[in-house]
Amino acid sequence: MSVLVPVVLCGGSGSRLWPASRSSYPKQFLDLGNNRSMFQQAVARVAGLGKPIVVANSAYRFVIADQLRQVAVEADILLEPAARDSCPAIAAAAFKALSDHEDPVLMVVAADHAITDSATFSADVLTAAEAARQDFIVCFGLKPTELATGYGYIRPGAPMACGTVLKVDAFVEKPDRETAERYVTDGLLWNSGNFAFRASTFLAELAKFEPAVVEQVEKATATSTEDLGFIALDGESFKAAPKISVDYAVLERTDMAVVLPARFDWSDVGTWAALHQAMAKDENGCAAIGDGVFADAKDSLVYSPNHLTVVAGLDDVVVAHTRDATLVMSRSYAEKLKQVVSGLESSRRSEATEHRLVHRPWGTYEGIDSGERHQVKRITLKPGAKISLQSHLHRSEHWIIVKGTAQVVLDDKVRILTENQSIYIPLGSHHRLENPGRIQLELIEVQTGSYLGEDDIIRYENIYKRG
Repeated sequence: MSVLVPVVLCGGSGSRLWPASRSSYPKQFLDLGNNRSMFQQAVARVAGLGKPIVVANSAYRFVIADQLRQVAVEADILLEPAARDSCPAIAAAAFKALSDHEDPVLMVVAADHAITDSATFSADVLTAAEAARQDFIVCFGLKPTELATGYGYIRPGAPMACGTVLKVDAFVEKPDRETAERYVTDGLLWNSGNFAFRASTFLAELAKFEPAVVEQVEKATATSTEDLGFIALDGESFKAAPKISVDYAVLERTDMAVVLPARFDWSDVGTWAALHQAMAKDENGCAAIGDGVFADAKDSLVYSPNHLTVVAGLDDVVVAHTRDATLVMSRSYAEKLKQVVSGLESSRRSEATEHRLVHRPWGTYEGIDSGERHQVKRITLKPGAKISLQSHLHRSEHWIIVKGTAQVVLDDKVRILTENQSIYIPLGSHHRLENPGRIQLELIEVQTGSYLGEDDIIRYENIYKRG
């Protein structure tokens, strides 16, 4: 029997969950009230089925590795040098799986979907795997629980020979509300974006319809390189692959597509309204992530992990507050939020794509004050982490340790600093910060100088291979 290989697709920017989700740190990595991110829940859900392959943009590689460590899941991490949509990503996973196993069945899942019943999900996966071993391309369809206009639908047809799946009569695009009502009445299913198929079956069908994808992705995987424990796909070949979704490339064109009417609860958590729908709510239909209080309010959602947010005398609203942005929106406007974020991007607002809290391979930093010639940051380093040896041309720095132990290299000297101690880093000096301890290191950094941009760095030991 062919083995089962889970494939977790970790793309997407999640702009409809702005300001919590941004392209620099999208929704799949956020804790939305479950003490684990959706990515962590996804890999934990499939890890018992086999060692996962995670396919993600190279910009997220250290976040992914860190979150995998937190849930004690081992995975092969394929790094995309550029976003080419879902089909090249799945093809790369298929070639990787074939290099490790004899014609495995791939179970393809998204990193940013919510599934509450893991046991039922696993049972449905095993059912789908049996159909996939008969060379069907299996789509997971869900019975609609509401008149959703944000999902694609599948029109199921006649039962197939294996008895557990139905022929796909048609894939249909996201409908308006009137059409969605008709789809639900006619028994159409939500297209969940989860799939199962043999690696060889998928690649053979893809070669019929999009041979350039197969050709370029095969080259990209064959010439991939090991990079700090990651598998980096060859940039030139992968970027030459056509940018296309798996739906358009294969599913809507093959005659081998079937649908399994799945039984597990599912949401793509694509909008604030969808997140509200999936959450436990109080007697007035209100839900909060973080510190949210409601007074004479109904059917509303608060996202406020950093401080108290009160919604009073309002119904059907979303209030989402982060360190640098606040969204107040009618729940009915949720599908249109992406257009608002696009407008912010066009206006070159950094808040559209970047969080004030910035994640790095070694930890995080957060801007807490700035002026014409100064900037103050809160910096954290993980146990055992260190920053590359570097210098600056335009700024000097003061470091004040507030928690943990720091080992500081300053030119030809090494110093150990603990709580309440500080050090001055002159402009142009070679320096490095390291956390030799077992607890997180926290410090306040005060920068002064004529230019304070993040690109004022000369690295002498680029240990994380960053530009």
